[in-house]
Amino acid sequence: MAEKKLPWLFAMQNNINILCTRPLKEALVKEALVQHIVIDEISFIETEAIKNIDVQQEIEQAALLTTSVVFTSMNAVEAVADYLYGQPVQWSIYCMGNTTKQLVKKYFGQHQLAGIANSAAELATLIAADTSIEEVTFFCGDQRRDELPAILHSNGIDINEVSVYQTIAVTHLIDKIYQGILFFSPSAVASFFTKNKLPASTVIFAIGDTTANEIKKYSTNKIIISNQPGKENLVRTMMEYFR
Repeated sequence: MAEKKLPWLFAMQNNINILCTRPLKEALVKEALVQHIVIDEISFIETEAIKNIDVQQEIEQAALLTTSVVFTSMNAVEAVADYLYGQPVQWSIYCMGNTTKQLVKKYFGQHQLAGIANSAAELATLIAADTSIEEVTFFCGDQRRDELPAILHSNGIDINEVSVYQTIAVTHLIDKIYQGILFFSPSAVASFFTKNKLPASTVIFAIGDTTANEIKKYSTNKIIISNQPGKENLVRTMMEYFR
């Protein structure tokens, strides 16, 4: 007589396994699990604020100016805020993405926000549209992309570029088959593919076009790009796809 499968065992065998390359809120992981989507969280990069006298002086000098400032990363906002210790600034701040925007509001105030966009190219175009801007201070990481500086330079805007954090690759060899994998940055993509290849059936989810273009250097797998910025939106895009 054939052995019957227990309902819970059958459910386990039909789970969808997802790899997320950045930590998530516990509530979001539990929400996915209700839909039989099991998310493993493994980070492939780490970020670390750059602490030296040159960076300190650059930030302190910028804090004395009434100027336009650009952030494309939450890590840059936190690194700069760490140096300022709550010192008020007179900046017109342009930033990319909702998480970065929320941190700008937290550390510098809503009134300092001058513009927000979903990509570096869109943000640069927004800044360039303001003909009164002749120079910006761009607080960024040591592996920043070229899109924003290139567009600003082409519009005659000078850039004082200050690297305030560094990105460190953390490689892992993955021996589990995943139906989907989530990437949030080009640097995490490069770190992942240092040691790993994906089966053709794995669907890749990318936070934006820049990350998707990096994926295409290593893989021909299907790529789905989130239509809204933010970590949570990419996870929900994945859940909707597998629903």
